[in-house]
Amino acid sequence: METTENTLFVKMALDAWNTQASRADKLIKSLSNEVIIQETAPGRNSGTYLLGHLTAVHDAMISLLGLGDRLYPQLDEPFLKNPDKSGLEKPSVDDLRLYWNTVMAVLTNHFNELRSEEWLSKHTSVSHEDFLKEPHRNKLNVLISRTNHLAYHLGQLAYLKK
Repeated sequence: METTENTLFVKMALDAWNTQASRADKLIKSLSNEVIIQETAPGRNSGTYLLGHLTAVHDAMISLLGLGDRLYPQLDEPFLKNPDKSGLEKPSVDDLRLYWNTVMAVLTNHFNELRSEEWLSKHTSVSHEDFLKEPHRNKLNVLISRTNHLAYHLGQLAYLKK
Protein backbone atom coordinates (compact mmCIF):
# COMPACT_ATOMS: atom_id res chain seq x y z
CA MET A 1 0.00 0.00 0.00
CA GLU A 2 1.34 3.39 -1.03
CA THR A 3 1.23 5.72 1.96
CA THR A 4 2.65 9.16 2.59
CA GLU A 5 4.78 7.73 5.40
CA ASN A 6 6.22 4.97 3.19
CA THR A 7 6.91 7.47 0.43
CA LEU A 8 8.72 9.71 2.91
CA PHE A 9 10.92 6.87 4.21
CA VAL A 10 11.79 5.78 0.69
CA LYS A 11 12.59 9.36 -0.31
CA MET A 12 14.93 9.78 2.68
CA ALA A 13 16.75 6.54 1.85
CA LEU A 14 17.04 7.41 -1.84
CA ASP A 15 18.29 10.91 -1.01
CA ALA A 16 21.02 9.39 1.18
CA TRP A 17 21.96 6.92 -1.57
CA ASN A 18 22.03 9.67 -4.20
CA THR A 19 24.20 11.87 -1.98
CA GLN A 20 26.78 9.14 -1.38
CA ALA A 21 26.70 7.98 -5.02
CA SER A 22 27.22 11.56 -6.21
CA ARG A 23 30.12 12.07 -3.80
CA ALA A 24 31.73 8.80 -4.89
CA ASP A 25 31.27 9.61 -8.57
CA LYS A 26 32.78 13.05 -8.13
CA LEU A 27 35.77 11.68 -6.23
CA ILE A 28 36.37 8.81 -8.67
CA LYS A 29 36.26 11.23 -11.62
CA SER A 30 38.72 13.56 -9.86
CA LEU A 31 41.36 10.86 -9.35
CA SER A 32 43.79 10.18 -12.17
CA ASN A 33 44.56 6.59 -13.10
CA GLU A 34 48.05 7.06 -11.64
CA VAL A 35 46.55 8.05 -8.29
CA ILE A 36 43.70 5.53 -8.16
CA ILE A 37 46.07 2.57 -8.53
CA GLN A 38 47.81 3.57 -5.29
CA GLU A 39 47.06 2.14 -1.85
CA THR A 40 44.79 4.32 0.26
CA ALA A 41 47.33 3.91 3.08
CA PRO A 42 50.42 1.71 3.46
CA GLY A 43 49.36 -1.93 3.38
CA ARG A 44 45.72 -1.05 2.62
CA ASN A 45 43.50 -1.57 -0.41
CA SER A 46 44.26 0.29 -3.61
CA GLY A 47 41.79 2.69 -5.13
CA THR A 48 41.52 0.30 -8.06
CA TYR A 49 40.43 -2.51 -5.75
CA LEU A 50 37.89 -0.29 -4.00
CA LEU A 51 36.45 0.89 -7.31
CA GLY A 52 36.14 -2.70 -8.51
CA HIS A 53 34.68 -3.81 -5.18
CA LEU A 54 32.04 -1.09 -5.13
CA THR A 55 31.16 -1.74 -8.75
CA ALA A 56 30.77 -5.48 -8.10
CA VAL A 57 28.62 -4.89 -4.99
CA HIS A 58 26.38 -2.42 -6.81
CA ASP A 59 26.16 -4.68 -9.85
CA ALA A 60 24.93 -7.45 -7.55
CA MET A 61 22.17 -5.11 -6.37
CA ILE A 62 20.56 -5.32 -9.80
CA SER A 63 19.67 -8.99 -9.37
CA LEU A 64 19.24 -8.80 -5.58
CA LEU A 65 16.55 -6.18 -6.03
CA GLY A 66 14.94 -8.15 -8.86
CA LEU A 67 15.73 -5.48 -11.45
CA GLY A 68 17.40 -7.74 -14.01
CA ASP A 69 20.57 -9.66 -14.60
CA ARG A 70 23.97 -8.57 -13.41
CA LEU A 71 26.14 -6.81 -15.94
CA TYR A 72 29.62 -7.78 -14.71
CA PRO A 73 29.56 -11.00 -12.67
CA GLN A 74 33.21 -11.54 -13.63
CA LEU A 75 34.09 -8.85 -11.05
CA ASP A 76 33.15 -11.15 -8.15
CA GLU A 77 36.29 -13.26 -8.20
CA PRO A 78 38.86 -10.42 -8.07
CA PHE A 79 36.83 -7.92 -6.03
CA LEU A 80 34.43 -9.82 -3.74
CA LYS A 81 35.86 -13.29 -3.21
CA ASN A 82 39.54 -12.34 -2.96
CA PRO A 83 41.63 -9.59 -1.36
CA ASP A 84 43.35 -6.81 -3.25
CA LYS A 85 46.77 -8.41 -3.40
CA SER A 86 45.52 -11.86 -4.45
CA GLY A 87 47.51 -11.78 -7.67
CA LEU A 88 44.37 -12.25 -9.76
CA GLU A 89 44.14 -10.35 -13.00
CA LYS A 90 41.91 -7.29 -12.73
CA PRO A 91 40.32 -5.12 -15.40
CA SER A 92 42.04 -1.86 -16.29
CA VAL A 93 41.15 1.30 -14.40
CA ASP A 94 39.52 2.66 -17.56
CA ASP A 95 37.35 -0.46 -17.83
CA LEU A 96 36.43 -0.22 -14.14
CA ARG A 97 35.42 3.42 -14.59
CA LEU A 98 33.19 2.39 -17.51
CA TYR A 99 31.65 -0.46 -15.48
CA TRP A 100 31.07 1.87 -12.53
CA ASN A 101 29.31 4.45 -14.70
CA THR A 102 27.17 1.80 -16.39
CA VAL A 103 26.10 0.09 -13.16
CA MET A 104 25.30 3.37 -11.45
CA ALA A 105 23.24 4.56 -14.46
CA VAL A 106 21.28 1.29 -14.53
CA LEU A 107 20.58 1.51 -10.80
CA THR A 108 19.54 5.15 -11.05
CA ASN A 109 17.10 4.38 -13.86
CA HIS A 110 15.54 1.51 -11.91
CA PHE A 111 15.47 3.41 -8.61
CA ASN A 112 13.60 6.28 -10.26
CA GLU A 113 10.92 3.86 -11.48
CA LEU A 114 10.27 1.88 -8.27
CA ARG A 115 7.21 2.83 -6.25
CA SER A 116 7.34 2.98 -2.45
CA GLU A 117 5.44 -0.28 -2.07
CA GLU A 118 8.00 -2.03 -4.28
CA TRP A 119 10.83 -0.84 -2.05
CA LEU A 120 9.08 -2.51 0.87
CA SER A 121 8.79 -5.86 -0.92
CA LYS A 122 11.19 -8.76 -0.44
CA HIS A 123 14.50 -8.94 -2.21
CA THR A 124 15.52 -12.03 -4.15
CA SER A 125 17.72 -13.70 -1.53
CA VAL A 126 14.98 -14.02 1.09
CA SER A 127 12.34 -16.72 0.87
CA HIS A 128 8.65 -15.90 0.95
CA GLU A 129 8.32 -17.72 4.29
CA ASP A 130 11.23 -15.85 5.88
CA PHE A 131 9.95 -12.53 4.55
CA LEU A 132 6.60 -13.11 6.24
CA LYS A 133 8.46 -13.54 9.55
CA GLU A 134 10.95 -10.73 8.89
CA PRO A 135 9.39 -8.09 6.62
CA HIS A 136 12.31 -5.75 7.27
CA ARG A 137 14.33 -7.96 4.88
CA ASN A 138 13.15 -5.83 2.00
CA LYS A 139 14.61 -3.89 -0.91
CA LEU A 140 14.73 -0.65 1.07
CA ASN A 141 16.86 -2.32 3.72
CA VAL A 142 19.29 -3.42 0.99
CA LEU A 143 19.48 0.17 -0.26
CA ILE A 144 20.19 1.47 3.25
CA SER A 145 22.91 -1.10 3.92
CA ARG A 146 24.55 -0.47 0.54
CA THR A 147 24.44 3.28 1.14
CA ASN A 148 26.36 2.76 4.38
CA HIS A 149 28.79 0.43 2.62
CA LEU A 150 29.40 3.04 -0.09
CA ALA A 151 29.96 5.78 2.48
CA TYR A 152 32.48 3.60 4.33
CA HIS A 153 34.56 2.92 1.23
CA LEU A 154 34.20 6.51 0.07
CA GLY A 155 35.98 7.46 3.29
CA GLN A 156 38.85 5.16 2.31
CA LEU A 157 39.01 6.50 -1.24
CA ALA A 158 39.19 10.03 0.13
CA TYR A 159 42.73 9.28 1.35
CA LEU A 160 43.83 9.25 -2.30
CA LYS A 161 42.81 12.87 -2.74
CA LYS A 162 45.80 15.13 -2.36
